[in-house]
Amino acid sequence: SEIGTNMTQFSNSKRLGCWAGLTPGNNESAGKKKSVRITRAGVYLKPALVQVAHAAVKSDKSPYYKAKYERIMKRRGKKRAIIAIARMILTAAYQMLSTGEVWNPTDLYKIDMPEPLKEKQKEKAIKQAKKLLIAEGIIDESLLAS
Repeated sequence: SEIGTNMTQFSNSKRLGCWAGLTPGNNESAGKKKSVRITRAGVYLKPALVQVAHAAVKSDKSPYYKAKYERIMKRRGKKRAIIAIARMILTAAYQMLSTGEVWNPTDLYKIDMPEPLKEKQKEKAIKQAKKLLIAEGIIDESLLAS
């Protein structure tokens, strides 16, 4: 609710991430770049996104963010990995609100999912496709019953 649904105020997802305070600050003096933390912006949005990121990492229903978190955590540490996941979630929300498309990450196929979860997602996709075909009038409901 803090960013609204009109994404035209942000030219791209990086600007939104900066506004939300999920990007590192720029601290440079006399040509020396200093190691800095994330900015203090987004006092209401940032904690909410971090909390969402923690929940997404612990979720077993969709292992996408969990696998991403584990990869980043090995290299950068737990806290930086959580901030990275929070920014990924914010970027996904920006893309969904600006384009109107559903969330469909391009690298989802690379994530190793347990076999029962793959089957469950496959069945769900088939069920949704059948519903869509019936709703559009392409296929009669009696044909799918058999």
